[in-house]
Amino acid sequence: MAIRAVKSSAPMVHASQVEFCENLRLACGYYRSVAEVCRRLEINRAQFNRYLNGTTTPSSFILQKICDFFGLEPTEIYLHREQFRKLIEVRGEQKPARAPYVEHIERLHQQSLGKFDRYLGYYLEYYNSMTVYGRVIRGLVRIFKEGDGVYYERFERFPQRANLGEVYRFKYLGCAFYLNDRIFLVDYESLSGSEITQTVLFPDYKKKVQRLSGLILGVSSGNQRPIACARIVFEYLGANIDIRKAARKCGILDPKVTEIDPTILRVIDNSVHDNLHHFCTLAD
Repeated sequence: MAIRAVKSSAPMVHASQVEFCENLRLACGYYRSVAEVCRRLEINRAQFNRYLNGTTTPSSFILQKICDFFGLEPTEIYLHREQFRKLIEVRGEQKPARAPYVEHIERLHQQSLGKFDRYLGYYLEYYNSMTVYGRVIRGLVRIFKEGDGVYYERFERFPQRANLGEVYRFKYLGCAFYLNDRIFLVDYESLSGSEITQTVLFPDYKKKVQRLSGLILGVSSGNQRPIACARIVFEYLGANIDIRKAARKCGILDPKVTEIDPTILRVIDNSVHDNLHHFCTLAD
């Protein structure tokens, strides 16, 4: 009796393809999840799953993209699994550990993309000094885009009490986020590393950006370093300015002597109102 060969309906998978699938799964194991790898690679999860189970072979472009992400050469991902395991273990030890919550910060940057375009540029900031009562701080702020994120820097200066010929200089560096119709700024004082500040601002709904108002929370530079919150205004200067000229305007000002727009003084007034149960912003 003749025996007929029965063709299997399952697709034949080349040995090198098996190694590729095994090695790809191993490389993904160095991340929190396959979903995170797909998100960072910007590859559809269903498509990536087909690479993992061997039903689809990535194109040369996608293969190079995957290998670049894992820090591999295309030939290395087809190595025998034991060779690849040793290779990826060494690479994993050399690669610095990914800090917790980094993907969350990246997601906030993604949510803010495009929403900051009209707010990029330079501002003068105004708020009542947390150290010298009765004086107004006027500083310079720059909001700018770098890669997929939006960042900013603030520059402030004011004279020391003991010697008016010497000045304190503060430079704050931070990230900017636009979330649910509010602007969030988080920075740290980069020269001394002694303070983190948070500012929350209302957007400007006018056709041309003029002013942003909100609250700033930080620590006074006084000896006792009290925690303080103040109303603040950002006054837009433009995308291109004379930086030196603007910086010369920065300082700690006496509103009774220095000319400051009365509207700004009214908005940054920190008086507590009886009908408010929290320290809130005032209408512009």
